[in-house]
Amino acid sequence: MKNNFAFQLLFLLIAFNLLCVAVHGQAIGEQNLKKKIVCSTTQIADFAKNIVGNRWDVQSILGPGQDPHTHEVSAASAKLVSQADLCFQNGWNLEGHAWMEKICKESGKACVTCVDGVTPRKISEDGEIINDPHAWFSVDRAKVYVRNIFKAVAAADPDHKAFYLNNAAKYIVQLDTLKSEIKRDLAKIPPPRILATHHDAFGYFAEEYNFQIVSLAKWSTDEIGGGSTLDRRKELISTIREKGVKALFAETSIDPEIMKVICKETGAKLGGKLYSDAMGGKGSPGETYIGMMKQNVKIIVEALK
Repeated sequence: MKNNFAFQLLFLLIAFNLLCVAVHGQAIGEQNLKKKIVCSTTQIADFAKNIVGNRWDVQSILGPGQDPHTHEVSAASAKLVSQADLCFQNGWNLEGHAWMEKICKESGKACVTCVDGVTPRKISEDGEIINDPHAWFSVDRAKVYVRNIFKAVAAADPDHKAFYLNNAAKYIVQLDTLKSEIKRDLAKIPPPRILATHHDAFGYFAEEYNFQIVSLAKWSTDEIGGGSTLDRRKELISTIREKGVKALFAETSIDPEIMKVICKETGAKLGGKLYSDAMGGKGSPGETYIGMMKQNVKIIVEALK
């Protein structure tokens, strides 16, 4: 009797293990059958995930806290792009030296530029007027990114266009809510509003919410540590002293040490770290675009109100 029970128990355990293997194998098979989206940055990947849901495998070349201006292409990045069905980049040279465009070209992949149709903020670079690439810091411009991603995905998978359209519409409603919340929260900061940061990534944000930007470097972090930064540092220190700036803000994708030094020199406090060119890691306040924008506003308000 005992032997019979033991045999039945063993049979059930074997059957259960075989079922688990089959289910796991099916899940892997379904994952491998999914089309793949590869994005240059974390923000773009988050926009794409909100549109495609679980129908596509969405990956970002850059991870949390990584800098698109100074990124050096690896064999792993090239392999990821070579396996993609759709590729997305920010554009306007956010991806320093057009690294995303070059990888896509070498892999024979088309690359959708998310800033297409965005009204640019113009900035000066060595006497030349160029487009500021940090357009996602304007929520209205972020919606243009979403529309461009939707169009590309719907064209690649027209059978599920209605699904993608519904997701995009829902997400745009969330972005409209985000914009209203940002405006409400920033109203707690009295004028003059000055945002002192590592590099000039927050120009669109500043224009929308009436901030003056002062930064250590211009639009690209490539400058930090170079000779031009010394002049910008003097200018930044002078502005902080003249205007009585309360706080300086470091960025999550850049070493904060130099900002700490400037705080000591000027008596300003370090207001915290802002998400700039990349979102945060899983479980952090900035693991989504909406989360990073809310966290930035929270840090700015707490430091400047």
